[in-house]
Amino acid sequence: MSLNFELLASDSQARRGRIHTSRGSIETPVFMPVGTRGAVIHLDQRDYEQLEIEVVLGNTYHLMLRPGAQIIEDLGGLHSFVSWDGHMLTDSGGFQVMSLNDNVKIDDDGVTFTSIYDGSKLRFTPEDAVSTQQQIGADIQMALDVCPALPASEDVVIKAMERTHEWAARAKAAHNKPGQSLFGIVQGGIDPALRTKSAKHLASLDMSGYGIGGLSVGESHVQMMPALSATTIELPEDRPRYLMGVGDPARIVDAIGVGVDMFDCVLPTRLARHGTVLTSSGKLNLRNAKHARDDEPLDPSNPMSNSFSRAYLRHLMQVKEPTAARIATMHNLWFLMDLVKQARRAIEDGTYESFRLEVLETWL
Repeated sequence: MSLNFELLASDSQARRGRIHTSRGSIETPVFMPVGTRGAVIHLDQRDYEQLEIEVVLGNTYHLMLRPGAQIIEDLGGLHSFVSWDGHMLTDSGGFQVMSLNDNVKIDDDGVTFTSIYDGSKLRFTPEDAVSTQQQIGADIQMALDVCPALPASEDVVIKAMERTHEWAARAKAAHNKPGQSLFGIVQGGIDPALRTKSAKHLASLDMSGYGIGGLSVGESHVQMMPALSATTIELPEDRPRYLMGVGDPARIVDAIGVGVDMFDCVLPTRLARHGTVLTSSGKLNLRNAKHARDDEPLDPSNPMSNSFSRAYLRHLMQVKEPTAARIATMHNLWFLMDLVKQARRAIEDGTYESFRLEVLETWL
């Protein structure tokens, strides 16, 4: 196994850990920004260093279509291609295959879909997802899964879960790249019993780590938590647990509280591009007219933005100056990086529950 998880401290179910890989180590809990096409929008690799980002996600669907997995491999793999030596994780591409195509066809063997770039028909199997991600060359790759949007019927959720289990086993059999880890993905909708079943099955496959998929896809926070709790309790304690697609502070701190180690989401960067920033007092909409003469910084404690006034950043947003989105993106990502750092310290100090409740007062 090219990855191992070291538990450094715990506070009830919350875990403070360190993931060791062939590239180095990752402190957990960790938030991982999404660099869909090889870069986090508006940022470059020098910004990653400034923000102390430990892992960046690449999107397999987009990268395999443009520029193509073979080109990335020929140019030395994803790290060389993007000129960054930090950790990288690629998703399986399955979520985009299903969410970006109206006529996607799923069968037991794989998925048939249409490229959003040129309209060509493509076939994608669990083995294809593995071989494509091995070519791309991230440190961690995800097995192909089926992620039903919620709400969905029980039959749909069960079928998606069963296919995900079968595809995870096929992915593990196909994976053979030294230095790259393969994570399976737990499914089961919001039914705790199905989540328990799925987590137990995936744990039996003895994978390097475990993604938790199919949550934050339409269900409420209240609906998500029992399903998530039922999942983490069944996953191995010596493997990382990765809640996929979650980036709002309330869900992050609640998920850490039940034993999640890793998070990713486009939320902070998408909000930033539309003028909304995350602060210690909650969300702040820079497009609001009340900030036209506001000389206060977005958040005094945030070094990525505290030298700019709200009035100035609002002006840049109003005139569609790209600098505004860049500053707001740096601000939002620093906020979430700082949030998980605070969570680590609280777990180490044995004060995680009070920290969680304090965050929820603002964000729930």
